[in-house]
Parts: sequence; structure tokens; C-alpha cells
Amino acid sequence: MAASELYSKYARVWLPDAAEVWKSAELIRDYTPGDLTLSLQLEDGTEVEYKIDPKTNNLPPLRNPNILVGENDLTSLSYLHEPAVLHNLKVRFIDSKFIYTYCGIVLVSINPYESLPIYEADIINAYSGQNMGDMDPHIFAVAEEAYKQMARDERNQSIIVSGESGAGKTVSAKYAMRYFATVSCSSVETNIEERVLASSPIMEALGNAKTTRNDNSSRFGKYIEIGFDKKHCIIGANMRTYLLEKSRVVFQTHGERNYHIFYQLCASAHLPEFKAFKLGCADDFHCTNQGQSPVIDGVDDAEEMCITRRAFSLLGICESGQMEVYRILAAILHLSNVEVKDQSADRSSIMPDNVHLMVFCELMGVPCEEMAHWLCHMKLKTTTDTYVKSVSKMNAVNGRDALAKHIYARLFSWIVGSINNALKLAATQHSFIGVLDIYGFETFDVNSFEQFCINYANEKLQQQFNLHVFKLEQEEYMKEEIPWTLIDFYDNQPCINLIEAKLGVLDLLDEECKMPKGSDDTWSQKLYNTLLKQNAHFDKPRLSNRAFIIHHFADKVEYQCEGFLEKNKDTVNEEQINVLKKSKFDLLLRLFEDDEKARSSTKKPTSNTGRAVQSQRDNKKTVGLQFRQSLHLLMGTLNATTPHYVRCIKPNDHKAPFTLDPVRAVQQLRACGVLETIRISAAGFPSRWTYQEFFSRYRVLMKQKDVLSDRKQTCKNLLEKLIKDQDKYQFGKNKIFFRAGQVAYLEKLRSDKLRMACVHIQKTIRCWLARKKYLRMKESAIAIQRHVRGHQARCYVKLLRRTKAAVVIQRNVRMWATRRCYQQQRSAAITIQCFLRAYVAREQYYKLMFEKKAVVIQKWVKGWLTRQQYRRTVAAIVLLQSCVRRMRAKKEFKKLKVEARSVEHFKKLNIGMENKIMQLQHKLNEQQKENRDLSERLNVVEKTQSMERERHCREIENLRRSEQEARAKAETLPSLLEQLSFLQHELDNTRRQKEDLEEQSKVYKEQTQQVVEELNMKNSLLNREKDELNTLILEQAQQLTEIKTNIENTKQLEKDLTDERSRYQSLLSEHLHLEERHRDLKEEMNFSITSSKIGHKRTDSNYSTNSSEFSQSIGSTEGEGSSIQTEDETQSTVDLPVLLKLQRRLKELEQDKQSLWQKLDKREEAQQEKAKEMEEQRTVGRAELDLETLKRQELESENKKLKQDLNELRKSLTNENSELAPPAPGSLPYNILVEQLNSSNEELDMRKEEVLLLRSHMVRQEALKHKDSALGGSVKLDLSEIPSFQDVDRSPNIHTLNEDGELWLAYEGLKETNRLLEFQMQEQERVHDEKCRKLLEEVNKSKDEKQQQQKLLAQSLLLPEDARIEASLKHEIARLANENLELLEQQEKQDKTIRKLKKQLKFYMKKVGDFEASTQQKNNSSTMNDPVRAVHITRKEKEYQGMLEYKEGDESCLLKNLVVDLRPRGVAVSFIPGLPAYIIFMCLRYADNVNDDQRVSTLLNSTISSIKGVIKRRGNDFEIVSFWLANTCRLMHCLKQYSGDEVFMTHNTARQNEHCLTNFELSEYQQVFGDLAIQIYRQLIKCMEDTLQPFIVASMLEHETVQGVLGSKPTGLRKRSTSFPEGAVTVEVLLQRLGLFHTTMSQHGMDSDLIKQVVKQQFYIICAVTLNHLLLRKDMCSWSKGLQIRYNVWQLEEWLTERELADCGAKETLEPLVQAAQLLQIKKKTEADAQAICNMCTALTTAQIVKVLTLYTPVIEFEERVSTTFLTTIKNLLKDRVESSTLMMDAKKIFSITLPFTPSSVALETIQVPASLNLSFLTRI
Repeated sequence: MAASELYSKYARVWLPDAAEVWKSAELIRDYTPGDLTLSLQLEDGTEVEYKIDPKTNNLPPLRNPNILVGENDLTSLSYLHEPAVLHNLKVRFIDSKFIYTYCGIVLVSINPYESLPIYEADIINAYSGQNMGDMDPHIFAVAEEAYKQMARDERNQSIIVSGESGAGKTVSAKYAMRYFATVSCSSVETNIEERVLASSPIMEALGNAKTTRNDNSSRFGKYIEIGFDKKHCIIGANMRTYLLEKSRVVFQTHGERNYHIFYQLCASAHLPEFKAFKLGCADDFHCTNQGQSPVIDGVDDAEEMCITRRAFSLLGICESGQMEVYRILAAILHLSNVEVKDQSADRSSIMPDNVHLMVFCELMGVPCEEMAHWLCHMKLKTTTDTYVKSVSKMNAVNGRDALAKHIYARLFSWIVGSINNALKLAATQHSFIGVLDIYGFETFDVNSFEQFCINYANEKLQQQFNLHVFKLEQEEYMKEEIPWTLIDFYDNQPCINLIEAKLGVLDLLDEECKMPKGSDDTWSQKLYNTLLKQNAHFDKPRLSNRAFIIHHFADKVEYQCEGFLEKNKDTVNEEQINVLKKSKFDLLLRLFEDDEKARSSTKKPTSNTGRAVQSQRDNKKTVGLQFRQSLHLLMGTLNATTPHYVRCIKPNDHKAPFTLDPVRAVQQLRACGVLETIRISAAGFPSRWTYQEFFSRYRVLMKQKDVLSDRKQTCKNLLEKLIKDQDKYQFGKNKIFFRAGQVAYLEKLRSDKLRMACVHIQKTIRCWLARKKYLRMKESAIAIQRHVRGHQARCYVKLLRRTKAAVVIQRNVRMWATRRCYQQQRSAAITIQCFLRAYVAREQYYKLMFEKKAVVIQKWVKGWLTRQQYRRTVAAIVLLQSCVRRMRAKKEFKKLKVEARSVEHFKKLNIGMENKIMQLQHKLNEQQKENRDLSERLNVVEKTQSMERERHCREIENLRRSEQEARAKAETLPSLLEQLSFLQHELDNTRRQKEDLEEQSKVYKEQTQQVVEELNMKNSLLNREKDELNTLILEQAQQLTEIKTNIENTKQLEKDLTDERSRYQSLLSEHLHLEERHRDLKEEMNFSITSSKIGHKRTDSNYSTNSSEFSQSIGSTEGEGSSIQTEDETQSTVDLPVLLKLQRRLKELEQDKQSLWQKLDKREEAQQEKAKEMEEQRTVGRAELDLETLKRQELESENKKLKQDLNELRKSLTNENSELAPPAPGSLPYNILVEQLNSSNEELDMRKEEVLLLRSHMVRQEALKHKDSALGGSVKLDLSEIPSFQDVDRSPNIHTLNEDGELWLAYEGLKETNRLLEFQMQEQERVHDEKCRKLLEEVNKSKDEKQQQQKLLAQSLLLPEDARIEASLKHEIARLANENLELLEQQEKQDKTIRKLKKQLKFYMKKVGDFEASTQQKNNSSTMNDPVRAVHITRKEKEYQGMLEYKEGDESCLLKNLVVDLRPRGVAVSFIPGLPAYIIFMCLRYADNVNDDQRVSTLLNSTISSIKGVIKRRGNDFEIVSFWLANTCRLMHCLKQYSGDEVFMTHNTARQNEHCLTNFELSEYQQVFGDLAIQIYRQLIKCMEDTLQPFIVASMLEHETVQGVLGSKPTGLRKRSTSFPEGAVTVEVLLQRLGLFHTTMSQHGMDSDLIKQVVKQQFYIICAVTLNHLLLRKDMCSWSKGLQIRYNVWQLEEWLTERELADCGAKETLEPLVQAAQLLQIKKKTEADAQAICNMCTALTTAQIVKVLTLYTPVIEFEERVSTTFLTTIKNLLKDRVESSTLMMDAKKIFSITLPFTPSSVALETIQVPASLNLSFLTRI
């Protein structure tokens, strides 16, 4: 493309400028080839002429289009040059507040000098798992790319962070390490991430200092290798440091500080542990007060000291070790204050009483005199002798400073080694990621040895960077198979050779250091002689002979030779070191161990002393050599890894936030290699498009006929048509490569085409709008004329009517006003009299009532207080008695226990067995006496109850008598009322006659006034309606305000309830997690105690479930029944915090163990007591056997008699030949029969219980007799073989009783008889209490009626006659209505009772008939022997009870087949939903029916453990999790539905109520299953989130329904990746996935309310993920993307409507996303627009609104960016908002759920167990 086309009028270019580096200008005239000047206009309106060199013909660089400015990647710019890079960085940094920008493979980071909220955990989660080009530039994106490549390519990675001091290198490296520590999934025990992060505060304290450019400048380089295992979890780290700035220990320039640790020590000097160091403030020490800036703004050194100490502790350095480190640092501070005095020119001395020297020697543990001597003297060794020579004051001070620097350097190295030991790899390292935080290129006014080494390291790093960039560039061309030529790039190998090659700068420096009389001057002369004319990169300054210049890649630097030799040698007085080595301070000795080892390894035995000294001096490595070797090692490590580059830029030297100095920025861009990257990219094909991207973007430049099915060929045809020069682009396999500037040309063609289309559209629309407006105006004019004329005619007629009506109204109104005034005065007088009289009567009445009520209240209160005191006294006495008896029983039990364990006791037992039997018989007689006493007591109780009953009857009679008197008084009222009504009637007649006479005389007057009255009436009606409307409006307003307040209160309560529920559910999840952790620890430490399976068992005197052991039984069964396999984790090294945690956990486990042993001892004691009782019981059996036999015969005879009576009754009722009809319901015979039937039923039930009891004893006796006859000797009785009346667990260890166990059987029967008597007494007490309660209710009712009548009477006396009659009538009507209602209720109850009795009667009649028929059939079969004819017998259909019978021990097999091995798909499709829950509950009903609490507990606990195991193993399968969530909820609902509670029974049918649980109350298990359902729900949400995560961004953001006009903008080197490269993921795919989830949950029978909550959570996840990605992707914030998002949200809402889920609250969760999309589309210019945005975006936070507006990026040139003034206006309007300051939505948030009760309509008796479930061992009952 010709220059004349690019440099046309209105084209914008960049001009060089001294202040701003580059300045923008616009061409005001077209350029033609051959012109010597360009006519330009600057942005301020100034016109300039730019001269063009005719030889080079270099034109100024062109500006990129505005649409490309501010892009994430600099390589996406069409024109790649220095001004474009600088302008793009400036726009992003200042206008958009973006500190990160990509430049190809480099991340450019600009220090904002302000804390930004972009490093929180939610940002880390957002970048985790994302490709580097998908999100906005960030240090986390680079870290994620390194982490992902390490995991994918199995190759080590490195992140190289460079930049000058103050650019933010340390912070960037710290955030990268924090990212690795967060995303790596290492185990909790290792705690390695915290230790890696803890190393940063320590290294900053000892290696960072304040400089003039940075408050926290790193004065050393470090390379941290973070090791990972095969699972990519952090297992350790290793740190290497480079070139610590030791000179800072003893010298700082003005405005700078020493290392932070010294100031932290001084700030903490007041602490008691630091008192021994004798420290003061920082200004008191020479090495900390030279910079005269001891304080950093916003930094508290004392607080930083606490952070440093915590970091030391976390890394395993104990408190004593830390104090040793602080001791050495304090000694260095005191050493700097040691004052050296000058005695002569070459002599110096130190006063012996120097306080600081004494403190130094005391802290170091060395003699003070010897150290003072060697600080002022030195030892000289020659070939023959050794001399001690005094030194001058300057040399002594230098020696003192060298010693301080040496000690600090050794201490720094030792701390680095300690950190490495603490971070050493706990396992085999599989791969690592290195983070290099190293100094950038430095140039100062005076540059010395440190700057030389730093720039040397940057030369090496820049060379490696250039080679890597060049390699990637050429690989891309080769991959796309396009022809390419070798790209020329700057090679800095000659400069590196100048420094490190043979006879280079470092080589000559080392050689000069070996010379005995070497100096800086001689070394500089060697440099001039050797390198000045041989190397072009070396130069000599004109005005100096002690300096040299090196041309680095960034700039030329002048180095001063002074101090090079001394710093390279790094010498220290060896005698001073020897003095320190004599110390008894352990840490000090360890610091110099490395010197000893190095010397011992290099020292060789020689005969000549001088040669030994010389060899020792030669073998010592110089600083330059050490740095060169470490740098070569570092480069080898970097070359073996995949590098990632972060270039940090310091925006200004004043530390001003978000201020960019162009001159300083360009210097750093050149120095850090960013511009070199741009130059390499611009030399080839910097712009790259895929064919699909190119087609989508430039589809508008094609005609329909040009579009082919082959996209690649279509793009080729278009490019050949638009760009004639074939060299400007190349076609690759997958991409099109463009030269610089070609994309800008294509964008210009595209915008021109769109502009022409917009003009054509605007023309047509404006014509249509104008014509439509004209037609509308014409129609409006005609309509207005017609209406105006009609209005004028109506107004004239209305005037005539009003004139006539006014006269009539005036006449009537005057009359009405006078009449109304009179009536008001009369009514007021009457009202005043009425109220006054009423007030006087009420006062007198209240006075009488208050006196009476006070007496009643005092009476009742005194009685109540007396009764309360009596009850407390009785309770205290009973408690005291029980405690004393328990203490005595314990003492007696211990004695018996000791005796029982002795051998002699057993002998005595065997000897005294006969005595024992006599004693037992004596006990039996005593118990019989007790029974007689109990019966006597029962009679006494009955007598007292009868007396109380009589007393209550007397009270009731009194009350009835008083009621009759009240009614008699009330009956006199109607007669008086009749007389009043009669008089009133006569008065009415007389009035009527009088009115008739008046009417006859005033007919004419009434006729004339009728019109006026009608008008008055209408007027009054209107006024009344008006008043009513006003009052109605006021009431509605009040109601609205009340409703609003109620709604607000309700919302607040709902919010509090939701927060509380979410807090409980989160605590529940944490509790479950801790339970699993506790179980794993138990398994690892082998503390599973099988003997602690403590469950509740019934005893003879205990019928209640042991609720206190509920949680314990759950824990034990979970520990037993869970089949979850846990991995054994081994830990090779255990650090101190973990050891303390384990010790604490071990103590807790030991306490648990002791408590379990105590419970076990108690249980053994209880079992022994029970065994003793059984031994006593077995000797009582035979005594009662005969009595029981006789009693059984008597009961059977009575039973036969009752049956005969019942048969006679049945015959009398069903006799067809009887002339008398059966008695009608409600008649006297019928009631008598019903009462007889009820009494017969009760007696029959009682007899049945006694018969069953006696039959059980007979069976036991026959079994014992049979055993006696078979064995012929004494037999040990095992109670487990004898069926008992009550299903009670008994101990199998029963001792031998008498021969046949008669005594025990008798004792057992006596106990059961006692129980029966107790039950009868309790039943009678219950009946008595019920009767008393009813009587009390009647008494209270009569009292209430009496009070109400008295009140009514008192009120009626105060009322006038008419009102009194009306009130009495109303009261009578209300009373009669209440009585009618009560009678109706009683009638309904009687009807129900009659129906129930009829059913019972029919049932008994049927039962008796069946019994007679069976008896007759047996008789016939016995008498008839003849063969009979074969008859077909039909089997009756069984009536199932909804229970499944199973044997003990079948629980494991049941749950294995029903839970563990079950496949949900077959069950969901073939059987009823919730079948496993129904089966488990039917088994539970059987366990409840047989009254076996052990079975109930085992079944429920095993079910919980099995479900937890399935969820833990297969929790990633949505179908399985959904299936078990539905079944868990169904089982919980069944426990509620059949619990017997009235609240739940109202939803059941009559048959379902018969299936309720009868023996156990399982409300606590309802809560446990609810918690389990919550746990499964959270796992369901997690599984669903993992499934939806890849689809959300691709469908909601990345997919575009309409492509072409609003296509994507050009991207840079880092292309956007899609989640599914094989095909586009649309919203339909997401909706299909949601539909699959919904269908699965519906098939599994999940509750509809629960499904709605799941759908709400799904939509919240979609909203949160989409919005978070929108906030982190600048390319997605455009008008077209807002349109696409709103369309996608509409599709989601339609999906909700189709499935009838619109009311589930899911739409509300999408509100933030909808508002963000509206924010992208709304107008953003004026203050009114800002106000509209604030009113609209209520669901977005202020940070989110500002972020979206900042990210807003125009896709086409017709859009405009959001101005900074508009952003400021938005911030000012939103500053008063009270909300969270977080930017991201919490995508991990899970709403609290509610589990409402949902009853089932499925009848349990209809459920059949399918054969496919392999549950044949279950039997339907």
C-alpha cells in the first residue's frame, strides 16, 4: 500500500518531543511522494511543519485507530513501534487503571503505588484453570500458565521477574508464589504453602531496605524453586540468593535506610525478652541513622517485627533460635557505635571503657580486650616471620565495618539455609516452578561494582530472552508453513564476552586482586591497554582516568574504578574472625563453620610458610568469580525450563499513584527488552488471524456472491482483491499473517463501509419519520378543531343551566344550614349528659369490682406460694433420700463384687445353696405380703378418689344452683322488656296519628319542600361519599404503610432466617468434614475399640429409649458399618505445629478411651447385678405354678361365659323371626347395649392379657419338664431359648438355679402380675384425671358464663331502653348460636362414636360367626368319614400390613443390595420413585412392631453409613447423588408422616394412620436424616457446578448468535481459546444440560420444592461465573456483548417458564447479570445517564459498576469510550452506598435450603419388592 494512501488528510502521526517523548499530530494536507515537509496540526490546535530528510525519506510513525487503543496485548496493535506501545500503556494505566498488559510472551506490570483489590482469593479462583489469553492480563494468568504447562508438558517452568528498584518485582514474585500456594492441593498436614509464604517476611526483613526509589527495595537477587509431586501439589521449596548489598549494613545515603530488621529490633527494644540486648531507638546507632529517615510512612516496625517472629516460628525456628539471631543483629548495631580514636597518622586506639564494645563482646561471648586490640591492629606474615602492626583510624574503621558486613552476610546465608531446611522436600520432587526476583538494569550518577554485576546479570538474561522470543517467532512460521527469512535481532554476546571472556573485565579484575600491590588505578590502566581498541562496546571517558564505559543493550554506563578491587576481594581481618571463633556462642560458631571446612579442604601441607599463605590467598574465590559461577548455574537452570517473563515498570520517581512519566517509562521499556520484543514482532508478520476470525470480522466487505462454502478460499479471494501487494500478507495452514499496518488499512475499509451503510439507513429512517410526523399532525389538527367547536357549544348550555340552578341551591342551602346548626347543638347536649352519667356509674362499679378481685387474688396467691414451698421441700427430701440410698447401695455393691470374685465365696455359695433356697422362699412370702399391701393401698386410693369425686359433685351442684338463680333473674327481663315494647307500641300509634294529622295539614308544604330535601339528600350523600372516600384513602395509605413495614420486617426476618440456616448448614458441613477427619485419625492410630459398641437395651424396670446415648450409637455404628476405604497417608517429616496438633488429638482420644472404659465397667457391673437378679428369679418358679394353672382355668371358663353372652347378644340383634325390631340408635336400650359392649370389650382385653401371660408360663414350665425328663439332671437355664411375654434382651450368662427353674418362673410371673396391677392403677388414675379435667372445664365454663351475664346486666342497666332491648336480644341470639354449635359438635362426636361402635360390633359378629363355623366344621369332619365331593376353594386376598420381615444380621445384606450395589437408572425407570426409602421404612416398621430398639438403631445407623459411603465414593456422578438425595428426603418424610404426630397425621389417609410407629419416637433421627440430606444436597451442587463450569462461559459470553457486523476485534499473540474447540457451545447446549438435570431429578421423585431450590442454585452459579468472567475480560465489555447476554438470559427465563419454575426465585438470581448487560447498552455521557445507571444497577456493587464502565470497549468506531469524568460522577453518586467492597461474586456460595414436609400418597401395603433387587430374604407381612 502506497504511502500516499496512508499519509492522507486527517491521518494521525507521532512526532518526537523532548518532554513527552512522543506527541500526537494530524495531517491537514495530503502527502505526495517528493514532498519535503508535512503539514500537521497538534492536539492543542498548533500547526507545525515536519521536515522530511530527502535521503532517508523517513516519515513519522502512524497512530493506530482508536478502536485498537487500550488493548490487552501490545502485539494486537496494527502499527508496532515505540510511540504506539507507550500510548497504549498510558491509556491503560492512567485512564483505565490497568497495571498489567501483555506484550507477546511478556507481562508488563506498572507499579500503581496504591493497593488494589485484585489479588483476593476469588480472583485466584477466577483465573484458576483458565487459558492465558482468555482473561485480562494479570500476574495470576502467568502463574496459571506456568502451573498448567508444568502439569501438561511434564516440564519444569520458571517465571523471571525483573525491573529496576521500586518497580514492584518483589510484590509480583510474592503474588505468584501465593497463587501456587492457593491452587496446589497439598495435604493439610504438611502446611508447606504457609511455610513457603512465610519465607517472604523473613527475607524482606533481612534483605529489603528503603531507598530513594522504593520503600521496600530488595537488595539481593533470589531464585525460589517450588517443588511439586506427581499430583502437582507443593511438597517443598529451595531458595538461592545472589549478590547481597553488604555495604548497606554500614552506609546509607540521605533518605535511605538500613535493612528493615534493624529498625524492627529497635522498635521492639521495650519488650522484656530484648532487654538484655540494651537497644534504644534507631537514631542512637550509627548504622541506622545515616540516612536520617528512620520511619516509613504507613509502616509500623513493631508490628512488622511480630510478623517476622511469627514467620520464624512457622518455619520451625524455635524461640531460643530466634533470640540468638536477634542477639547477633543487636551486636552488629553496637559494633557500628564503637568509636575509634586517632593517636597518630598510622596509629589508632579504642578506649577500654567503651560501652558499645563491651556490649558487643558480651553478646558475642568474646574477650573485650582482645577484640579491642585486633580492631586497631593487624598481623602481617612474611616468609620468615610474623609482625603485628597498628593501623590508622580510617583503616580501623574500615576493618570494623568489614567485620560487621562479614557477620551480617554469614548470618544472612545461615538464615537462607535454615529456610531451605524448613522448606526441604518432604517427598520425591517430580517437577518445579522457579520464581526469579532479580534486579533490573541500573544506571546512577556514580556506578560501582554492584551496578556492574547487576548489569552483567541483565545482559545474560536479555540474551536468553532474545533467543527465546526469536525461537518462538520462527517456530510459529514453521508451524504454519509459510516462507520466512531470518529475522535480524540485537545480539549482546559481544558485550557479554567483554565482561566474562578471557582477558575480559572480570578476568583482569581477578588478576589484579592477586597482585600484592594491585590498586584500582593499575587495574584501570590494564583495562585501557587491553580492551579500549579491541572491543567496540568498551570506551574511556574523556575527562577521567579512573573510569570506563560499557555499551550495554539498554544504554551506555560509566563505572568508577574506585573500590572495585576492595569489593571484589571482600577481605576481613582474619585475627578478628579468630577471636570470634573462640566464642562459646553456638550460633556464632556455626556461622563460621563453612570457612573452616573450605580452608581444610583447600589447605595442603607445605614446607614453606610463605607459599602456604600465597596458595591460601590464591584459592580464595573473589566476589566476581562467585557471582559469575552462580550466574552460569542460574542460566543453566533457566535454559532447562520453560521461561515466563514479567517486566516491572516504575511509572515515576515521586511514588505518585497512577501517574506515568513518559521519559522514565521509555527508558525502562528499552532496558527491559519490551521494545526489542516489539521490534522482532514488527520485523515479520505481527498481526495474525484465523480464517474464521477474519471472515467474521470482515464479512461486511464481501458481497453475497463472494461467500463460498470454503472459508479459507473466501478469505484468500477477499485479500487478493483488497491488498494488491502479495508481500503484505501470507496464508498459513490455520492463520493469515499480516505485515505491520495492514490490519489498520482493513479496519479503515470496514469502517468506511459501515459508515456508508449507516448514512443510507439514516436517510431512509429520517424520511419515514418526517412523513409519519406530518400525517399525525394533520389528523391532530382536524380532531382539535372538531373538539373545540363542540366544547364551546357545551360551555354555553352549561352556563344557562348553572345560572338557573344557582338560585335554587342558594335558597335550599340557607335553610339547610340553619336546621343543621340546631340539630348539632341538641345532639351535643344529649351526648354530654350521656357520657357524664356513664362515667359516674362506671367509677362506682369499678371501685366495687377492684375490692372484690383483690381479695380473690390474695387468696389464690397465698395458696399457690404455700403449695410451691411444700413441693420443693418434698422434692428435696426425696432427692436426699435417693442420694443416701444410692451411696449405701454402691458401698454394698462393691463389697459384694469383692466377695463374688473370691474363690471362697463360690465355695460358700455351693455349701449354703439350701440356705439360699430357704431365703428365696422367705423373700417370696414377703413379696406376697407386699402385694396384699399394694391391693390395700389401691382400695385406699379408690376411696379417696370417690371422696374427691363427691366433693367435686357438690361444688358442681352449687355452681349449677347459682347458675339457675342467675337464669331466673335473667328470665324476669323479658317480661319487663315486653311491657316496654307494649308501651313503645302505644306511643308509636299516638305518634302515627299525630303525624297523619300533621301530614293532612301540611301537604302543600311538603310538596314544595320535597325538591329541596332531595337536593339536600343528594348533597349529603355526595359529602358522605366524599368523606368515606377520604377516610378510605387514609385507611389505605395507613394499610400500605403498615404493609410496607410488615414486608420489610418479614424480609429482614427471612434474611436472618436464611443467614442462620446457611450458617447452620455450613457448620454442619464442617462438622461432617471433621467427623470424617476424626474417623480417619482413629483408623490411622489404631484406636478403633470394638468393645465400646454401647447401645440401649431394655431392662425389667425400664421401658423408655435411651435418648442420651443417641449420638454415641450413631458414631459407633458409623465407625462399624461404613465401607468407605481411606487411603493411608504417610508423613516422613512432621513439623512442630502438626506434632502439637497430634498430641492434643491423642489426649482427646485417650480421654474418650477412658470414658468408654468407664462405661464398659458400669455395664459389666449392671450385667452382674442383672445376673444376680436372674439367679434369684430362677428359684421362685414352681411356687406359683399351681396357682397359675387354677387361675388360667378360671379365666378360660369366664371367657367361655363371655362368649356365650356375646352370642346371645348377637342372636338377639340378628334374629329374623323376632317380632321386635332392633333398638334404634340413640334409644335407651341401644345405649345400654353399647355400654355393656364397651365393658365387655374392656374386660375381654384384660382377660386376654392374663391368659397370654399364663400360657407363656405354662409353655416355659412344659419346656423345663421336657428337659428334666430328657437329661435327668440339673440343667442350666438359658433365657434366650425361652420366649418371654415382653421382648426384652436378657443376658445369656444365667447361673444355675434349682433343678427345674420353678422359683424363677414364679418370680417372673409375680413381677408381671405387679406390672399389670400398676398398669391398671395408672389407667384408673388417667380416667380419674380425665374426669376431673372435664369437670374443671365445666366449672370454668359456667364461671365464664356467669361473669359474662353479670357484665351484660351491668352494661344493660346503663343503656337507654331501646339500646338495652337490642343488646339483650343480641346476647340471647349469640348464646343460642353457641349452644347450637356445641350441640352440633356433640352430635358429630356421638355420630362418630356410633359409627365406630357399629364397625366394632360388625367385626365381633363376624369373628364369632367364623369361630362357630370353624367349630362346626371340625365337628362335622370328625363325625363324617364318608368321602365327599371335591369342591373348588378360592383363596382370599391377603391384607398386608405394610411391613417387611427380616432376620437379625440381614441389615448388611439388605443395605448392600439396596444402597451400595444399586444402579439408580433401572430403579428410576422401572419402579416407583423412592422405592429404596419405602423398603427401608417398611423394614423399620417391622422392627418397631416387634419392639426391638436394637434393630431400629442398627438399621437406621447402617443406612446412614451406607448412604454416606456411596456419596463419598461416587459423589461425582450427578445421577447417583440426585437419586440418594431424593430417597433420603423420602425416608425422612416417612419418619415424619408415620411418626404419630397430629401435625403430620392430618395429611394421611385412615389406612396410613394405622401404619404409624407405635413403640419408638424417632424425632432425633428425623434431624439426622435432615442433616444427611443437606450434606448430599451440597455434594449435588458441587457435582452440578463441576459439570456446568465448562459450558457457562462458552455459551453465555463467547458464543455470538449474529456474527459479521459486530465481530470480534483483532487480538494479539495470545489468542482467545474456547472451552470446546471442536464446536460452538450455544445456550441451547447449556439448556439441554439443565434439562437433563431437571429430568433426572424428576424421575428420581425429588420433591418439587427441592428441585426449585436446585434450579435456583444452578442459575446463581451461571450468573456468578458469567459476571466474574465479564469483570475480568475487557474484550467482552461491549454493546453487542450486552445484547447477546440479554438474549441468552431471555432464553434461560423461557426455559424456566416452560418447566413451570418461574416462581422458584431463579430469575432474581440473574438480576446482577441482566443489570450488567443493561449497563453495557445504556447511554453513558451526561449526569442524568449516571443517575439512571445508579437507579438501575441495584443488584451490582459500586466496584462492579465502575469496573464494567472501565472495561467498556468499543467494537466499532461509532461507539465511544466512557470518559473519566463520567466515572468520577458515578463514584460520587454511589459513595453513600452501604455494601460489600468485593469485586467478584462468590461463585462457591450455596444458598441455605429448607426441606418442607411432603407426604406420600403411596400406600405401604401395596408396595412389592422386585425380584431384581435380590431381596428374597424379606417377607411381606
